[in-house]
Amino acid sequence: MKNWIMIALLLGTQAFAERSRLPNIIYILADDLGYGDLGCYGQEKIKTPNIDRIAAEGMKFTQHYSGQAVCAPSRCSFLTGLHQGHAYIRNNKELPHEGQTPIPADTFTIAKMLKTKGYATACVGKWGLGYPGSEGDPNHQGFDLFFGYNCQRHAHQYYRDYLWKNDTKVLYPDNKDIEGSNYAADEMRKEALAFVEEHKDQPFFLYWATPIPHVSLQVPDESLKQYEGQWPETPFKGRYRPETGQGYTGHETPRAAYAAMVSHMDRNIGRLLDQLDALGLAENTLLIFTSDNGASSAGGADYKFFNSTGGLRGKKGQLYEGGIRVPFLAKWPGHVGAGTTSDHISAFWDMLPTFGEITGAEVPDGLDGISLLPELTGRPQAAHDFLYWEFNARNYNGGQVAVRMGDWKGIKVNQLKGKRGHLELYNLNIDAAEQKDVANTYPEICRKMEEIIRREHVPSKLFPFASLDD
Repeated sequence: MKNWIMIALLLGTQAFAERSRLPNIIYILADDLGYGDLGCYGQEKIKTPNIDRIAAEGMKFTQHYSGQAVCAPSRCSFLTGLHQGHAYIRNNKELPHEGQTPIPADTFTIAKMLKTKGYATACVGKWGLGYPGSEGDPNHQGFDLFFGYNCQRHAHQYYRDYLWKNDTKVLYPDNKDIEGSNYAADEMRKEALAFVEEHKDQPFFLYWATPIPHVSLQVPDESLKQYEGQWPETPFKGRYRPETGQGYTGHETPRAAYAAMVSHMDRNIGRLLDQLDALGLAENTLLIFTSDNGASSAGGADYKFFNSTGGLRGKKGQLYEGGIRVPFLAKWPGHVGAGTTSDHISAFWDMLPTFGEITGAEVPDGLDGISLLPELTGRPQAAHDFLYWEFNARNYNGGQVAVRMGDWKGIKVNQLKGKRGHLELYNLNIDAAEQKDVANTYPEICRKMEEIIRREHVPSKLFPFASLDD
């Protein structure tokens, strides 16, 4: 009898030890940060030493793609492991009240998956996938803690008079949208670091969806001073309507403000890196940094001046490379090689199966993602046969679809005009800037891509796409 008790105790101890070795996972998602906005990706004007440190101590991906070319659908693809032909949210569908269209209650998310392995889970930052109290509310989608902007429109200003903490409004009475005492990105950083401190003794998943550098251009004065007077400036007048809370505020020095916002974000991330070191958590933490889509030209952001797209064609809202190819850095000491670079073609929908393999969590069938764990840890990596995007917004190139297949990239625009139109074809191996359409030279490649488009688009009543649904 005593032997059986001893065996049971040993097994219990072993099980606890295995559980305690599960790595923490931190996924930092910048907002509208371009492929070329970081020093480690060639940025020369904006200083990002802390994010560059992640690259130096980890792996830099050169061909990683966001879920979509705008905010909400991109985040949906990240959380669910589904590309935009299958995802529930495929556009920024606004509601007349605070918040966006909710994802359904039974949606399988990364947070729900990690909860099955004993993870504490937090989303800090911008949500955009369901109004407060709805089935899409982050607290109903696997997150123990939510703090930040529930609504994407609310996130357009950094000095709002409230943010959400779960189902409670945290009030900032001194804030007046444009200015105040509580900068939203810093309030989020405080909550993110407090979450790490509180859960340092158990596995945790932190999804830090910082709103920076999405406009409006607003940043604390002490950060703005870093770049004031460095470049010629044309004041941005802004089109903010305080009565509705819509639009973007102006700024006298928009270039300095944009650079200061990115560097301010970098310092906040540096605070997190320092905390992980101080708590002895860095060795057992997979930390990922990326962006939800490409650089924006709205609200005074001068993406051409900063070469924010890194020479790629297009920007936010477009399925050309500049709108969807994003920085992706992964740091995990002892597992991910320091100072390494990967040309592996990957996308947001790879995150759910990656985190599933890392933690041993059960991953459902039917996902579009492939685990990146082999690539991260230096083992043979399976490749995607293709990546697929669609975007049914008329105000963004008239509706678009895109396919990445090996070195080939196909894109179709003006798809909401009732015509299937011409498929542009580019060889990204020799033409990453998508300047020379070679569709007429490679009709067989185009035919295969057209087959992928017809197969991968599942019609959606919520987001109809006339040219593909008929």
